[in-house]
Amino acid sequence: MIREENGIFPAVCPLDCPDTCGLLLHKENGKIVKVTGNPDHPITQGAICNKVRNMTERVYHPERVLYPLRRVGRKGEGKFERISWDEALAEIADRYRKLIKEHGPESILPYSFYGNMGILSVDGMDRRFFNRLGSSQLQQGICNSAGSAGWKYTMGFGGGTSPEDTVKAKLIIIWGGNLVSTNMHQIALIEKARKQGAKLVVIDVHRNRTGQRADWFIPLYPGTDSALALGMMHVLFERGLVNEPFMERYTTGYAELREHVKQYTPERVSAITGVPADDIVQLAVMYGETSPAYIHIGNGLQHHDNGGMTVRTISCLPALTGQWLVPGGGAYKSNGGYNKMNAEALERPDLRPNPAARTISMNRIGEALLTLDPPIYALFVYCANPAVVAPDTGKVERGLSREDLFTVVHDLFLTDTAKYADIVLPATSTFENTDLYASYWHHYVQIQEPVIPAQGESKSNVEVFRLLAAAMGFEEAAFRDTEEDLIRQALDYPANPYLRTVTLEGLKERRMIKLDMTHKERYLDNLATPSGKIELYSAQMAEEGLPPLPTYTPLREGYDGENRPGTQEAYPLMFISPPNHSFLNSTFGNVEKLTALEKQPTLQIHPEDAAARSIADGERVVVWNERGSYEALAAVTDKMLPGVVISQGLWWDRDGKRSRANALTPDRLADMGGGAVFFSTAVDVKRQ
Repeated sequence: MIREENGIFPAVCPLDCPDTCGLLLHKENGKIVKVTGNPDHPITQGAICNKVRNMTERVYHPERVLYPLRRVGRKGEGKFERISWDEALAEIADRYRKLIKEHGPESILPYSFYGNMGILSVDGMDRRFFNRLGSSQLQQGICNSAGSAGWKYTMGFGGGTSPEDTVKAKLIIIWGGNLVSTNMHQIALIEKARKQGAKLVVIDVHRNRTGQRADWFIPLYPGTDSALALGMMHVLFERGLVNEPFMERYTTGYAELREHVKQYTPERVSAITGVPADDIVQLAVMYGETSPAYIHIGNGLQHHDNGGMTVRTISCLPALTGQWLVPGGGAYKSNGGYNKMNAEALERPDLRPNPAARTISMNRIGEALLTLDPPIYALFVYCANPAVVAPDTGKVERGLSREDLFTVVHDLFLTDTAKYADIVLPATSTFENTDLYASYWHHYVQIQEPVIPAQGESKSNVEVFRLLAAAMGFEEAAFRDTEEDLIRQALDYPANPYLRTVTLEGLKERRMIKLDMTHKERYLDNLATPSGKIELYSAQMAEEGLPPLPTYTPLREGYDGENRPGTQEAYPLMFISPPNHSFLNSTFGNVEKLTALEKQPTLQIHPEDAAARSIADGERVVVWNERGSYEALAAVTDKMLPGVVISQGLWWDRDGKRSRANALTPDRLADMGGGAVFFSTAVDVKRQ
């Protein structure tokens, strides 16, 4: 494909998005001129989002980094000089050898996430390199780790309802997710179900694009979702809307749960959540009497102090009603367990000389850079932009500004993070690489092969870490593996029966292969909980000092409807910063077509809160707390309950404006899984 100047070629969307779309790249004279959807993909069926339609603007962006760079200005100033790859590799290797000699290998920290979802890009040669180096280890808990832990305590296995089955549902509850912007093909399946008579209920703190589509939108206070689920359980048990035979066969702890939820009356839950008591009863009865009933658990509600328990609690609901046995019923949090690959073969932890090396949470990177003892003296950032995306960015900036911190960034652009780097390495785009892609929503594995040559002197993650291994003198055969070797090793995993149908040869021939889902027919008989059943009561959680039954715990920062602060409180508003429609985290934040659609950061504020502060629609405001401040344009709206303010999107700093929402967010960790708590943030707002 790379040598053909003209034609239409298959590709895969690399974004951190459940849909993992099949794409078609249109080439003319050796250049990609258009990106469209691949109609042959069984799930995405040729439809793609506007972000990806504009992917060429990113690939051929005039600001793309095409050569290695060395810093010549102050950290954060963004001034660099061009150097050669040989110079860059030699400098990195020399600095690493010196640091290892003086401070030990744990003075070096890799920082990465899923800016590119290619398995080789983030879980392959990079992991091998840092394992062999003996660096500190990174806990990647910024996205879904709290909810995944909560789901695991209840269900054990990291999988749920298949997308194709959701069209059979008669009741669909989207709980805490803006799927119109973040999972558009699930919305397409939901619309098919609605044409067949299904009802859509959306539960969220914000009447976003998804909430506006709902047959019934239910707003609630941030972080109170578990209380609402417990209130539903109260009604289900009280009114006999539970499936006793299912619970007896497939669950543990249902008798204890029945007694436990008696305290969560509709009246009490209403006071906590802001949802009227009659609505709580109506929702529970609707859920208990409708079959199939499907719950789609979104990403947003786990980004709270109580985020893990929230997902655990909601995930219990299908067990009470037996919806797991009904085609189209059940729930989804992530389907990543179905395509789990051979991580040990890919990452090679056996290469690590210090298996007990310290682990550092990516959510606390600012604190780690500033206070960790022994200190971090070198940071290698790839597939991530922590200066914008990480919590408490004031701390992150101060940490990145340390003159004694040697920072390397491998990226396509001089991101806000790259401006603090000592060395910037040019990265290839996904369309210039060979990589393997698996969705955490649908059941198709896909391969990407290069469609265009590497632009400038850019290199893939696999190639960079292979070269760094050579520069460090690592002689293990693992560093000579090709991309095809890595793919074969990832897929060679007999422990996962779902992978049996997927081979490299099959992928090269067909581009995409569906997992062998026949094993899912015995889903409830193969749960990986300690009991082998759905655990409504978890002895494991009790042993770990966590509430063994689903429980509502108020946020550490913020409030609920029972405990609303008065105007005398320093920070009486709850601040939520979910994704906007045109960016994916900070990706596309420098693409002019997409930034023009979003225009500028806005703060949605309820008319009551705006009036109390003499703020008019369209005025510039400052949002602040003890961590920092954020400038935005006020949008006065009733799309959320009073006391809640919403700002969508993660913006790059431009024109000297303070436009980082995460300057306000805390770097605390959630109740489980080491998750981030972006949305447990209290602020106040004033006119600028």
